Amino acid sequence: MSQMSDQMELREAAVKAHYGAALAMLEGFDHAPRVASSKAKEVERSSGVTTGSRRFRSTTPGLAARRTVRAAGVELRARVEASDDGDALMSPMQASVLTGLRRALAIALAVGEEFGERTELGALKRENLSGGVSSAKKAAFEELMAAEALAVLFVFGSAAAFLLAPHASETSVDIGEVEEVLTDNAPLALHGALWELDQALGLHAADDAALVAVVLAYAEALMAKVAARADAAPRLEPFRTAAWHVEADDFAIRGFEAAAKAKGSTLTMTFKKPHEVVGNHIAKYQAMKLAKMLMAYDFDRRLNPFADLGGFIFTFMGDGAPGTGKTTLIQMMAGLINDYCTVAGYPFRYQNLSTDNIDSYQGKSGQNAKAFINNVLDPGVIGFGTIDDIDQLAGKRGDRQSSAGQLEITAVLMESFAGANTVVRGNCTFGMFSNYPENVDDALRQRAGARFLVDGPQTREDYIDILALLMGKNHDIPVGAHELMSAQEIKSAVSASFEKHSRPAEPGLLEVFDRVSSDVGELDTLAKMGTYLKGIQEADPRFTGRAIKNITDAVKVRAMDFELPDEWMEAPDLFLRKDYDTKRNMIAELRVPITIEMVVQEINRYADSEFRYADKSDEVAIDGMVRDFGRQEEAKRRYLEGKV
Repeated sequence: MSQMSDQMELREAAVKAHYGAALAMLEGFDHAPRVASSKAKEVERSSGVTTGSRRFRSTTPGLAARRTVRAAGVELRARVEASDDGDALMSPMQASVLTGLRRALAIALAVGEEFGERTELGALKRENLSGGVSSAKKAAFEELMAAEALAVLFVFGSAAAFLLAPHASETSVDIGEVEEVLTDNAPLALHGALWELDQALGLHAADDAALVAVVLAYAEALMAKVAARADAAPRLEPFRTAAWHVEADDFAIRGFEAAAKAKGSTLTMTFKKPHEVVGNHIAKYQAMKLAKMLMAYDFDRRLNPFADLGGFIFTFMGDGAPGTGKTTLIQMMAGLINDYCTVAGYPFRYQNLSTDNIDSYQGKSGQNAKAFINNVLDPGVIGFGTIDDIDQLAGKRGDRQSSAGQLEITAVLMESFAGANTVVRGNCTFGMFSNYPENVDDALRQRAGARFLVDGPQTREDYIDILALLMGKNHDIPVGAHELMSAQEIKSAVSASFEKHSRPAEPGLLEVFDRVSSDVGELDTLAKMGTYLKGIQEADPRFTGRAIKNITDAVKVRAMDFELPDEWMEAPDLFLRKDYDTKRNMIAELRVPITIEMVVQEINRYADSEFRYADKSDEVAIDGMVRDFGRQEEAKRRYLEGKV
């Protein structure tokens, strides 16, 4: 990928100029922890063995930390060398970790220097050196120093994670929450971070695999903590709006956005071709469209024209009875995206959030869900995330059967899919699938922007087609009076499926539709459709403003009711490798006008699903109460008869 046009190159000379300071930090410094407490043992060394360590202290006047406890020596280089049961020689992996940490520290210090020059901090530091900052500027000086510290800490964590990611193994380590985040100044902030990393290494790094795992886990935890602190910190706009690129590492710095290797996942699933998905016409059609939509993503601008123009499906829910083809639909969509990405040379990452991610340890389930979200959201890849059997994975609030881990996952998914900080770039999509969507929390279900009814084969032709498909070719049984797969011709099948939604299918919604239509006539104006929406809300109070947004998003998708030509996916130069503006113009030319029929059909399609979920949910609740009453009556009978 070409680097983004708004990135500034962070010169290699500027990075290497900080190698000396970075190495000195790794070799040794004194630090008195302010927030965290010491947990790890001192490094044990063999007699006569020296690390050549020396203490590093800031030379900037006025920046010394206030000591609240006795300072302890931190010798990270010695700690890393001691992570292999006392082997006197440094292993290649230990050398790689130390090299990566030195490089990450140097990059962070260089960015801190750049931040100082982009703000008045550089001038204030020079003023401080020459005689002290005036009282009028003292508050600004302190705020800028804290902002620089946060920026430097985040860049250090991001660079360390980026540089050491290729050395990661299957080993994972839970180091807990990062605590020693100090913002007096950048050097002290790095001292605090390295002190806490040293503590984590002392507790968990018993071999090379664990060594890398600890550094990566710490880097991720540090970034999360710093990013949260930065939300309320002032004077960080110059860092948030700037972008740097370190050419030697192909490392990008873009505010508080973690850099990641543009590495796809290796898929081992069995892919399905579209013709192997029988029935499910609308779901199949929209999945095929969405697979091509993802390929319009521009890695330079980090934005998809479909997300810009409207009509991109960020989240969707596929529901249907067991055996109707939800897994087949996932296999088809993942296969299409994988094939398109192979042609384009894009990294593709598929990940599924399963019940294995529910953990008995408090907070761990939420961490697993957040890691899943972040992996799929990575702007350096095309991502497809699925949550199969979401009714089992995400707990329903207020349901006594939901575990703490399930509720943690629900909270993470709700915040990630439609939270205050949710950014839809158009490089990924999330699909939630369930046999029992009525058991999914209402608020989480409504965060699914599109609904895919996965109802399986429906017609006589569908059942003949699926029988022939699954029978294979090892037989001589004639087909008979039927043209195989003609009913699966997608355009005609989808058109017929959409027309079915000109009137509602659910009895409760049909009653509202007929009543409103008799009062206002044909729904041919926005005012009449608004009256219909209000009637739906009166029948089901859960039909809120979010439902209207989902409906209008679905209408915009219908306005993009076209498939990007297959040849655009087969020959990358025709579309995939065009610049963002060219892609946007090519897509805009294919848009069709929004019609009244589209709006009415999408209202009915969405509301039908909500009424269907509500009816099932109510029936499940009633059945549960009936069972409880029956148990109570039986218990009372046994008690009165003296059988207990």
